[in-house]
Amino acid sequence: MIVQNVDSRDVLMLGFTNREAMERTLETKTAWFWSRSRKKLWNKGETSGNFLHVKEIFADCDTDTLLYLCVPDGPTCHTGADSCFFNRIAL
Repeated sequence: MIVQNVDSRDVLMLGFTNREAMERTLETKTAWFWSRSRKKLWNKGETSGNFLHVKEIFADCDTDTLLYLCVPDGPTCHTGADSCFFNRIAL
């Protein structure tokens, strides 16, 4: 899924989800993800306190990607950056 800031529309991060993560997201209104490396669910902010409060969810045209529009409590990236997308690649 793609996570965007609901106000600025900045892309904050890309993550993976499954049915259980989606159900928990709908229940708690905070973004839950499936960690492929740890093979477990995780709630963004459970360690850092920087939760992503989900305001809207959209599916793409063939329903294989989700877009979460969120209000972040703080930086989204584990590096402390607002977004995970800050490494510019020169063209």
